[in-house]
Amino acid sequence: MTAGYEAQLRSAAEFIRNNDDFLVVSHVQPDGDASGSTFAMAWLLKSLNKKATLINEGRIPEKFMYMAGSFSVIPYELERPERTFRTIISVDCADFERIGQVRSCFAPQWQLLNIDHHATNDNFGQVNLVRADAAATVEVLYDLALELGVELTRELSICIYSGLLTDTGGFRYANTTPKVLQIAADMLARGVQGHKLAERLLETMTYGQVSLLKRSLSTLSFAHNNRAAWLYVTLDDLSSTEATSEDMDGLVNYARNVEGVEVGMLFKEKQPGSVKVSLRSAGQADVAAIAKRFGGGGHVRAAGCTISGSLEEAIEQVVKEVGKELS
Repeated sequence: MTAGYEAQLRSAAEFIRNNDDFLVVSHVQPDGDASGSTFAMAWLLKSLNKKATLINEGRIPEKFMYMAGSFSVIPYELERPERTFRTIISVDCADFERIGQVRSCFAPQWQLLNIDHHATNDNFGQVNLVRADAAATVEVLYDLALELGVELTRELSICIYSGLLTDTGGFRYANTTPKVLQIAADMLARGVQGHKLAERLLETMTYGQVSLLKRSLSTLSFAHNNRAAWLYVTLDDLSSTEATSEDMDGLVNYARNVEGVEVGMLFKEKQPGSVKVSLRSAGQADVAAIAKRFGGGGHVRAAGCTISGSLEEAIEQVVKEVGKELS
């Protein structure tokens, strides 16, 4: 642990100790780490007898709601709070824009603690706790819990383990460090049933997910000497399969996992004229750099962005940039 990171931990702990009535927010379309970090922060604040309100643009996927306990997350697009908040904690947001429209809930002269693990994080908080070599934001929260002297309850441990499990691909990705496994072992010792979480988060598929997989695999395409591959999902695909955005989770890996592919991509039509792109790298290409060119971000091996334009235009633009990265 570096001196700089230790100083950040102390500043973050001081921010929490000296304030109350927090708004906790994560990024739009929350994934496993974002969800785990949101609820981990809620449990952490509760143990300190601090008040917290959880609001997010985009619902927490149902498969992650086992972490919620008695907490609820207000879906901003459906329910707007009648008040604003002065003290904010953002988790797993690589930049300020990733908070989405929830920032309209910030009071004048707001103060924000930014907790994250993305290398592209631009330190947008008044207080920043960012560790780019952490596997997941929940790993940073584990360190923060120790700094605060908070008891690692079973509920908090489940949140931390879940975020690690999903962001390391079941402890298979290159970000699975000795520290990650040490934390996971600590969580198991505290009562987390890892096998049940793995079955729920990594193995179980909905009917919508299977139907969407059948459709998307028929779109699998290759370029750049088969070193780049992609799938796409249209609005019609989602409608006809009765799938949800949650059912697209993991689809990009079917492009990335083909032998010889360096960069896998998934193009998801969000609405007419808007396409969300997920990128995964085998390690030779920096997909975060590619995503950043389109206003997105992420990690060297996993990143994303949203492009204005048609599905065909988005595919053409991103595949071209991937080719530059692979040349």
